Amino acid sequence: MFRKLIFVLITLALLLSACAPAATPTVAPTAADASTGAISLTDGLGRTVKLAGPAQRIITLAPSNTEILYAIGAGKQVAGRDSNSDYPAEVKALPDLGGFDKFNMEQIVALKPDLVILAEINAKEQVKQFESLGLTVFYLNNPKTLEDLYGNLGIVAQLTGHARESAALVDSLKARVAAVDQKINISSFHPVVYYEIDATDPAKPYTIGPGTFIDQLIVRAGGADMTTLAGISDAYPQVSLEQVVKTNPDLIILGDAMFGTSVESVGKRPGWASLKAVTGAHVYPFDDNTVSRPGPRLVDGLEALAKLLHPELFK
Repeated sequence: MFRKLIFVLITLALLLSACAPAATPTVAPTAADASTGAISLTDGLGRTVKLAGPAQRIITLAPSNTEILYAIGAGKQVAGRDSNSDYPAEVKALPDLGGFDKFNMEQIVALKPDLVILAEINAKEQVKQFESLGLTVFYLNNPKTLEDLYGNLGIVAQLTGHARESAALVDSLKARVAAVDQKINISSFHPVVYYEIDATDPAKPYTIGPGTFIDQLIVRAGGADMTTLAGISDAYPQVSLEQVVKTNPDLIILGDAMFGTSVESVGKRPGWASLKAVTGAHVYPFDDNTVSRPGPRLVDGLEALAKLLHPELFK
C-alpha cells in the first residue's frame, strides 16, 4: 500500500508539471516596497502574496520546496515540513506535519509560521484552508523545463531573503547543465531507454511517456525514450512484454529501485532475459527522487542519466 501511495504522489507531481499552465511570478515594485522591504509576489495560482519582509518561520509541505529552501541557504528559517521531505538529512529533525494532504493543522498553527509554501503536489483547495487559519500561503508551480527551475529558485529566494545565494546557485546549475549539453552534443548515438517507475505488476509495469519531465531529461541526457519509439502517447503508461521486446531498450533504468525492484528481478521476468539491456548488463537502479522532485537536484539527475547513457563521454 505504501509503495502504491508513493507512486501516486510522484505521478501527480510529474503529471501536473507536464500539463499545468505556468504563471509567471512578478514583483510589484512600489516605492513602499523599496523603503520598507515589503515583498509582493504573484504565485502560481495568480494570487498576490504579500509579506512585510523575508519570511523567517516557514512551513514547507512539498519535498521539492524543502530542497529549494535548503539549497538557497534558507534551511534555518524552516520551522516544519511534510512527511515526505527527507532531503537534506537535517530536515528530518524538524517537526513532521503529515503528508498526502493530511496535515496536522493544529500543529502548523502552533508553529506560528509567517509563510506556508505549497507546490502542485498539494491540492489547490488547501490554500483557502490555510488562509482561513490566518496563514500566508504561496503556491509554487512546478517548472516545465530546467530553465523554469532557475526562476523558481529566484522566487523562493525573494520570499526568504536569499537572492545572492540563489543567484550563485543558479549560475552553478547552469554551468553544470551546459557542461552536460556540451558533452552530449558530441555524440550522434541515442541509446533507447526504458525508465520504470512501478513494477507492482511486473507483467505490465508503469513507465514514463513523451512530454513528462523524466522524458525531457532522458532526451537532454542524449537518450531516446522507449515509449516514443513504441508510439505510446500516455504520460504514465503501463507497458506489455510485447512493447518492451519490440523496442528492445539499450538501457533499463529502475526508478522503482526505491520500492525494492532489483536488477536481478528484472532478468527473471518472463521474456525479459533476452533484452539487450539485460544481456549487456545495462540495468541500473536509480535515485528517482532526483528526477521526480522539481527542485535543484534535477541537475543531479540529468548528470547521472548522462553518465549512464554515455559513459564514454564522462571518462
